[in-house]
Amino acid sequence: MRPALVLFLFALLAACSSPRASFYRLSADPTLTAATARAPARPVIVGPVTVPDLVDRPQIVTRNTNNEVSLNEFARWGEPLKSSIADAIAADLAVLLASDRVAPASRAIADPDALRVRVDIQQFESVPGDAVSIDAQWTVRRFGDENAMSGRSKVREPVSGPDYDALVAAHSRALAGVSRDIAAAIGRGGN
Repeated sequence: MRPALVLFLFALLAACSSPRASFYRLSADPTLTAATARAPARPVIVGPVTVPDLVDRPQIVTRNTNNEVSLNEFARWGEPLKSSIADAIAADLAVLLASDRVAPASRAIADPDALRVRVDIQQFESVPGDAVSIDAQWTVRRFGDENAMSGRSKVREPVSGPDYDALVAAHSRALAGVSRDIAAAIGRGGN
């Protein structure tokens, strides 16, 4: 009878174990290609990035209904969302501008001649199995220069599957849309 008790206890402990957490990060859109405009003569620094308080947390926040959101304790960002957004936009801009002189502010060397890209995320919405939406206001300016190029990008991307991998990939594609708008402004600005 003892082996049965040991087997029962083992099964009970296995049933009580928690699911493993998965960690996600945003990335550059691999489908991007360099724009036809020439690379900016100045370095480009991306940051600061701001995000709404609702999504500024380690857990991935999803919308269930118009008034209900969920925080998944087992689907988490691998780094602060602000940092991940800055990294993704910087990587996208490096491709779009065909420049190796683009970096997020956290890894950039201070350069008073650099173009600085500030991104204020107004909405970062995730609906699993449906779509993601990003509403971003952004400005591009040289340090100390009062003249800035600014714009607003509203991007909605479908989610290609029910899991968090598909959700995060859709956010990366949506950020590429924001990056395209920023790159176009930099190209028009004559830097």
